[in-house]
Amino acid sequence: MKVREIAERLGLTWEGDGEREVLRVAPLDSAGSGELAFANSRRAVREAQSSSAGCLLVPLDFENPGGRTVIRCPDPRAACAKVIPWLHPIPQPPRGIHPAALIGEDCNLAEDVSIGPLCVIGDGVRIGAGTVLHPGVHVYPGVEIGQRCIIHSGTVIGADGFGFVFENGRYEKFPQVGRVVIGNDVEIGANCTIDRAALGVTSIGDGTKLDNLVHVAHNCRIGRHVVIAAQTGLAGGTVIEDYAVIGGQVGMGDNVTVKSGAVVGSGAGILSSKVVRGGGEVWWGTPARPLKEYLETLANVGRLPQLRREVEELRRRVSELEKQRGPCG
Repeated sequence: MKVREIAERLGLTWEGDGEREVLRVAPLDSAGSGELAFANSRRAVREAQSSSAGCLLVPLDFENPGGRTVIRCPDPRAACAKVIPWLHPIPQPPRGIHPAALIGEDCNLAEDVSIGPLCVIGDGVRIGAGTVLHPGVHVYPGVEIGQRCIIHSGTVIGADGFGFVFENGRYEKFPQVGRVVIGNDVEIGANCTIDRAALGVTSIGDGTKLDNLVHVAHNCRIGRHVVIAAQTGLAGGTVIEDYAVIGGQVGMGDNVTVKSGAVVGSGAGILSSKVVRGGGEVWWGTPARPLKEYLETLANVGRLPQLRREVEELRRRVSELEKQRGPCG
């Protein structure tokens, strides 16, 4: 595609050589003359000046004294996401049910679903239009999955939650008889586990995206357009409200509530029954606390070695003064 064609399809303006042919999209640091790259962060914008890319997707305020071929964008990364399929057509999985998939009884599967090989679909499962299950997905009985969802390989949806009662010196299973309901336009990464509710529903709202290796325990309720990065685990009864962002390797105790728009940093630990304020507030650390408080604590910890040396010096001086005063003061 020519640069001007890309800009026109994006509804954006271009500068430089609009007739330049763009063959593919490449990383900023390795892009060549026939390739397009994007610069989104401040660091990337600085590096863009020396990039060999034939065309750059840049912020609206990008300084271009050298007359580079650029397309100015409100969000260069989002614009790049639109361009990639134009230059790199993504193979679509074949619609229908692969012969090597196992489908239970009384299922309601839309005609245009894609069920890959070695998928196992339990009895009574409902899957909406345009949804794709990649190879090796296991869906237990009674699960409902909405339209245009993408479920990646190895994910298990609807397994029993981790529920037991301790009686007469042993653990007895608390029957897990609830369901899992997944909304529309949800993407679930590889090797995730979404447990059915003990009673009631484990739910994931429209537009939510889960990375690989995310565990959602029984009776969790995840809202709309939530993003959860890899290796995060949610204990039973956790509620994550709309538009929250959860970093990787976050651990949440049972019955946590993450309010709408909260941002939880990678590696954070949230204690049981904790309420995490939302509205764009960033939380970090274990136990998780607001970022400003976390950074202050971290800075204080960094000062501990110096504080220890100062205390030892004070002790030495006090000891010398006591010796000078003698036993009678």
